[in-house]
Amino acid sequence: MTGVDPTAEAYRRLLELLAAGASSEQLAHVAARGLSAEQAAAIGSATELALRIRETLSEHRRREAELTALFDTASDLARLRDPDAVLRSIVRRARTLLGVDVSYLSLNDEANGETYIRVTDGSVSALFQQIVLGMGEGLGGLVAQTARPYATADYFEDERFRHTNPIDAGVREEGLKAILGVPLAIGGKVLGVLYASDRSSRAFSTAEVALLSSLAAHAAIALDTAHLLDETRSAAAELNAANATMRRADDAHDRLMDLVLGGADLPAVAAEVAGVLRGSIAVHDEEGGLLAGTSVVFDAAAVASSHANGRAVSTKDFWVCAVRAGRELLGSLTLSGRPELAGDDRRLFERAAIVTALLLLLRRSVAQAEDQVRGELLTDLLTAPTRNPGSLMARARRLGVDLSSPHTVLVAHASGISRRGLAAACARYGDLVGVHAEQVVALAPDQPAAARIAADLKSVVDCPVTVGAAGPASGPEALAQAYTEAVRCVNTLLALGREGDGAAMGDLGFLGVLLGRHSDLSGYVRATLGPVLDYDARRGTDLVGTLRAYYAAGGNLARAKETLHVHVNTVAQRMERLAALLGEDWREPERSLEIQLALRVHQLGG
Repeated sequence: MTGVDPTAEAYRRLLELLAAGASSEQLAHVAARGLSAEQAAAIGSATELALRIRETLSEHRRREAELTALFDTASDLARLRDPDAVLRSIVRRARTLLGVDVSYLSLNDEANGETYIRVTDGSVSALFQQIVLGMGEGLGGLVAQTARPYATADYFEDERFRHTNPIDAGVREEGLKAILGVPLAIGGKVLGVLYASDRSSRAFSTAEVALLSSLAAHAAIALDTAHLLDETRSAAAELNAANATMRRADDAHDRLMDLVLGGADLPAVAAEVAGVLRGSIAVHDEEGGLLAGTSVVFDAAAVASSHANGRAVSTKDFWVCAVRAGRELLGSLTLSGRPELAGDDRRLFERAAIVTALLLLLRRSVAQAEDQVRGELLTDLLTAPTRNPGSLMARARRLGVDLSSPHTVLVAHASGISRRGLAAACARYGDLVGVHAEQVVALAPDQPAAARIAADLKSVVDCPVTVGAAGPASGPEALAQAYTEAVRCVNTLLALGREGDGAAMGDLGFLGVLLGRHSDLSGYVRATLGPVLDYDARRGTDLVGTLRAYYAAGGNLARAKETLHVHVNTVAQRMERLAALLGEDWREPERSLEIQLALRVHQLGG
């Protein structure tokens, strides 16, 4: 009976160990007894491969655990009832996933310029749990101040941090050495810091910093959501208290909150407030633009007065109440048809402004998120259309935009309004609208007339709007090329003094194309033909005439010499002189076109 092949037995043993989840040490010590040197080397290579496979599987399991934790955290946020419970869960998961001794979370106290520990997991020191860090003090204070992650393998030996006795005493009593801290931030605002720490020295990898940052982002969302819920509950409580004496006011409050929680828009809320107060309501933004309701005269002075004292104020014809969040003015409510406003109705009017502020904040948050997504897509589409066109098409589809269908690219310019305001006005004309390279860009699904759009926009924003159009084009690369043409078209219109007009390149002719790029005609001629003009002036020659004859002869030297009445060798010598003056590439198509245009402008200008 044939014996078992020792090489096959070794391979089988490696596979069994891999399947059983054996450790690296077990895999490394698979016996290779009774094998030749060549067989032993093969088994050694197989062992190294098995170790790499095990490492890959371990990494996959680690990533799976991390993703599971992040999904669980997101699920907790979706069921948010107790923000403290969510924060405790996040801190506990941070400790487990990073394999550290202690994890904790601190929150910023903006009023006192401090950050204090709110939640811990694995901590055994009461002194440590009561640490309060000033902004810039210790590792956590520096993270809270700079909004950047910091890590140290040995906190007490790290001179980057400003050590204080209270902080060092608490850290020393807890026995911590290695600390990683990442900011809890919403937008540009830092809410606190999430930490992972060990009682022994260790270095934190980039992957660990990224994982802790992801958990910190979830914690920040939990805090921000809780804050918004508190503000909503606070606004609801104040509105209830203000209208407790009147059933009509109570009913009005309930209806308003039902509208808000049901996702109603500003016109619905404005209509409800107008019905309760038996008048007409207008909602304006901070600049006086009408957002909803009846069109009335915007009284900036009355809004400023209401913003300053926090109460509704009366004018000759209206009641006005500023809509604000803290000290920030978001807009205003104007009530007409009610010369007198009793105490309860006045308070209801003021509470309606609070509800409106909440709606405006929510709308702004949604708009900012959408603008960011659309702006990033627009930037990628117009700057790198060939990098990954499939990804661009997929991202656009998620926003309801089909880049494979024909779109006209519109570029709008106006000096009398902000780009953000102009982009909002252009939203009605395009599937994808945003600001790119200081220009307002819109992708229109049809072929609108640029002149008509310019006229329409002027009536909306009350200032001249210049619109350049190009296309239609389909696909990322073609759309990017159309954008470049539309920008040149806008520049051409402005150079021609046609501010407030709209056109496509085909409407302007070659002179428009030239002016769009070089509005200074004499400067353009000088930049293109300067060396030849100077040479003719110094030598009394007529190389400019030679150029004209050369192009008139279609680049044929024999025909050109007939026009110039010189020998063909003389023409050839002049061509060499022109190459020395203009550069060897002067006969290339693009350069040749520029020279011919300059010759034409020079001739027309005498």
